[in-house]
Order: sequence, then C-alpha cells, then structure tokens
Amino acid sequence: MIGKRLSHDKLLYGASLLLALVGIVMVYSASAIKAQEKYDDPYFFLKRQLICALIGLAIMLWAMHCDYRTFQRYALPLFLCSLFLLSLVLIPSIGVKINNARRWLRLFGFSFQPSELAKLSIVLLMAKLLAKSADREEQYAKRFILPLALSGALCILIGFQPHFGMVAILLCAVLALCFVAGARLSHLSILVGVIAVCAVVVVLNHPYALTRIMTMLYPDAATPKAAHQTHQAIYALGPGGLLGRGLGGGLGKLGYLPESHTEFIFAVVGEEAGLAGTLLVVALFGMLLWRGTRIALRAPDLFGTYTAIGITFLIVTQAAINFGVVIGLLPITGLPLPLVSFGGTSLIVTFLCIGILLSISRHQTARGRFA
Repeated sequence: MIGKRLSHDKLLYGASLLLALVGIVMVYSASAIKAQEKYDDPYFFLKRQLICALIGLAIMLWAMHCDYRTFQRYALPLFLCSLFLLSLVLIPSIGVKINNARRWLRLFGFSFQPSELAKLSIVLLMAKLLAKSADREEQYAKRFILPLALSGALCILIGFQPHFGMVAILLCAVLALCFVAGARLSHLSILVGVIAVCAVVVVLNHPYALTRIMTMLYPDAATPKAAHQTHQAIYALGPGGLLGRGLGGGLGKLGYLPESHTEFIFAVVGEEAGLAGTLLVVALFGMLLWRGTRIALRAPDLFGTYTAIGITFLIVTQAAINFGVVIGLLPITGLPLPLVSFGGTSLIVTFLCIGILLSISRHQTARGRFA
C-alpha cells in the first residue's frame, strides 16, 4: 500500500538545519586562528564550509522533493561507482595521503572522500536487495549472503585506506538492516563473532590501531604523545562548565587541541558553550534518531523502511562514536561529527541522506507497515 503524500517531517528538517548552523558557527570559532596562520585568511575554512553547506542544502531540497523510490533504480550504479572510486583512492599516484591514511581524491581544488558516498550506496543497495527478497523465506540464507558479501567488499577497500572508524559505521548499519529484515539472532551472533575475530586480527597487524585502543583502555599508562589528543579534548570540555567560556573564548583551539575544527569540534562546543551546548547537540541527534525511526516504521514499503533505518543508523552511529572519542570512551577514529565538523564530503552526503529521509516521510502512511 502506498501512503498518501504528506508534508515532510518538520522536526527532522529543523533539527538538521540547526545542527548545520551550529557547525558553521563552531567551525569558524575553532578554525579562524589556524586559518589566519596557515592561509592568511581567518575565514578560509568558514567560506568552504558555507559553500558545501549551500550545495548540501540544495541537494537535500532536491532529494526531499523526489520520490524516494527513484533512488532504488540508482542503488547499483551508485554502489559500482563507489567501488571504483574506493579503488582509485588506493592508487598512490591518484589517492591523496594525509596523516598516513589514503582516503581522499582531489578534484578542482576540493578534496573528496569516496567512503562517505560508499556508506550511502551500500544502504540503498541493501535496502533494495532485502526488500526484493522479503517473500523468499525458503531462500533465507541466500537472501542475506549477497548483501553481506557486497558490504564486505566495501569494508575491505575502506579498511585498506585505512579508515577503521568508517568500517565500524558501515558494519553497524549493515547489522541493523539485517536485524530489521528478519535475520535470526543466532546468525547475527555468529556474524558479530566473525567480525570481532577479524577486528582483533586487523588491530594486531596495525600497531597504531593497537596503540589507540591501549591508550583508551589504560590512559594513565599511555605515552604523552599517544594520549595527547584525548587529554586535550577532556581539558577543553572540563572548564566549559554549564554555559561555557563564550563563543570564541575557548583555549583548546589555540594549538593545544589537534583537529579542533574536524574530529574534535565537539570538545570546542563543550568549552565555549558548556554543558548546555553539548546537551543541545546530543538532543538534536536524539531527535534525528527518533524521527528517522518513526519514518522507518511508517514507510509505505519495505524499501522505504530499510533505507530509513540504514540512513538513521549511519548518522546517529557516527555521532555516537564521535562523542565517545571526544570524552575518551572510544579510541580515536578520525570520524567527523555529522553536519557539525568541517568537511565538505561528509556535509554534502549527510544532507543528501537527510533529503532521502524527508522524501520517505512525505509518503508515509498513518500507521505504516510496522507501527
């Protein structure tokens, strides 16, 4: 049953725009001094963030007014394009290497991160395959083998960059989709066990990853260099108090806190806007989780349900991991805070994801398939 076309989800729309606005303000506050020193222009990062925000907003508006089922037709081409781009990144003469990781392609002066596009492509493709095979109970195993194999191919390519944080996000979204699609808990438990074993093997073969995990587990025993980012993030959060030092008044960004405008921007929010600012950001992501789940439950078809669940888990899981890294509960991953951190590819793709969610919300039924 196809639901009557409604207005888009205004709470999801408003929360997304507010997060992006917070991001623009905090990117400027966190990066102005660094931009002045490096580029002789305090607005360098702000201008790039504004350009990407406008592009992302235009894409979101386009996507929310499209019929979300249109994206079902482009799921496979988008996935194949992602595989191709992820392969290009690994070629030394093409992929851009920064901080011992090869994750970027440079186009027309802008850096593009294919793994951001890949995470959306696998959600769309899995949603399409799982919805198409929903009535094939007699082919239970085959129903999940192909989507899992395709997901594994993306994870391997992203792991070679290496970008283990992105792999973790993809795996969380994949497991969520399999669970919602009816995978048995016993099979999911086996899959989680296999993933855990693979993760241990990978970590043992990447000393820097092992160092980050040991630093998280035993921060007092870690070397000052290994624990520097985590300690500086906590030192920034602590003095923020209830209302913070005031916009622009943070000290962590003055060369103490690395990646203050990207991965650790949440620490700058805590220092300058205090507990109130951090709770606002967390509450806005909580709003995204609530509205995304609600949209999934009320989607008129399985493709809409699976797509909404996958996109919601992509965004919220990435935010949760970022929060965990900043407060020292998780190892450093290099993941930006969606819609808030500086980063053009992440911002634009996240806006596209929100646009697809809003499109699904415009077609939802009164009770949906699962409500």
